[in-house]
Amino acid sequence: MDFLAPLLAVIAAYLIGSLSFAVIVSRAFGLADPRSYGSKNPGATNVLRSGHKHAALLTLAFDALKGYLPVLLVLLFGERFGLGEGTAAAVGLAAFVGHLWPVFFRFQGGKGVATAAGVLFAFNPWLGLATLASFAIVVAFSRYVSLGSMVAAAFAPFYQLLIWGGGAIALATGAMGLLLIWRHQANIRKLLAGTESKLGQKAAPGDATPHKAAGKPHHR
Repeated sequence: MDFLAPLLAVIAAYLIGSLSFAVIVSRAFGLADPRSYGSKNPGATNVLRSGHKHAALLTLAFDALKGYLPVLLVLLFGERFGLGEGTAAAVGLAAFVGHLWPVFFRFQGGKGVATAAGVLFAFNPWLGLATLASFAIVVAFSRYVSLGSMVAAAFAPFYQLLIWGGGAIALATGAMGLLLIWRHQANIRKLLAGTESKLGQKAAPGDATPHKAAGKPHHR
């Protein structure tokens, strides 16, 4: 059955993407669930609002790796199983969708910025660098991570189409871009209202630390 290996690869990528490292890392460091404070988004930027930089960096790294590794494995070893570029594109999209709607965390996921970046770097390091540069320039001038993320998401499929051509990777990149922008609806409203949080801005005091009851930490 020629469809079995690609299907298993896509399912595995989705399950890997469903590992919400913002929640996992926060629990490991004794921090509150990132879905309970700040933007309530389980991602590195919101974990940074806890004031714990190491937790935020680990979240960023693991969220990117869970997008990067599944695609890289298909590109490196997939040929012997009949897995080509189309499967690699589908695997990248599946890992990204897993982050957005993680089966292990009641489908309450993040916005997918770091995971999408990992996928793009696995597709093509130059595509990843071009997209990252767009993100960094916007954030450097505006201090809005959400704005930089949306601009990068919009530019990525155009970079792919204009420089490297269409195909499955262009379709996957475009789908991720649209989903990422859609997941930023609340941020768009806040940007228009002038209430969006800037990079490094902390959550309200106490919001990002676990409550204590009977001397034991309690994660919200």
